[in-house]
Amino acid sequence: MSVKQISAAMVALAALVAGQAQAQTAAPAAAPAVRHGAPIAGLCTLSPEAVAGTSTVGKYVSTRLQQIAAQVNAELAGEKTAIDNEAKALQAAPQGGDQAALQSRLTALQTRAEAFNRKAGQREQEIQATEQKALARISTEMNPLVRQAYEAKGCAILLQREAVLMANPASDITPAVVTALNAKITQFTFDRERLDGAAAAPK
Repeated sequence: MSVKQISAAMVALAALVAGQAQAQTAAPAAAPAVRHGAPIAGLCTLSPEAVAGTSTVGKYVSTRLQQIAAQVNAELAGEKTAIDNEAKALQAAPQGGDQAALQSRLTALQTRAEAFNRKAGQREQEIQATEQKALARISTEMNPLVRQAYEAKGCAILLQREAVLMANPASDITPAVVTALNAKITQFTFDRERLDGAAAAPK
């Protein structure tokens, strides 16, 4: 697994935010405005993904995950370069040289490469765990606000916005939840989760 592949797996939330930004800035095809029927009393919709992607704390988490990904890339890049350089040196070694010495270097290189692959895999798992924990924190902060918005609007049923093809925007409590979440929390401290037994930074 390459460093670039690992980095790509680390920023799922950032990709969500970027995708939403692109959707907002892309020139939409001319289409007639949808004429919605009157909102159904008691029926509401919510997009947890939009809350996470557009809220201040969600954007902070996205930025922080990118920073952590960059730190991991920097950590792994030097090791990978050293391994690649040693592999090239072995390939360029004269065929008539000391075969025992070459074999020893090859064995050592294989050991280093295997250790690097294990480390890279662990870092990927750590980033995934970090992202899951950060999103869980956002969810914990959001849940009581969803209930408040639900009650304030007099909802009787709440549907996930992505699960319906179309709905009157007047039924959507997502903006209210985003506003409330922005007022409640804008960021929180977190670092990369550690899966090697090392103590993680305080959350």
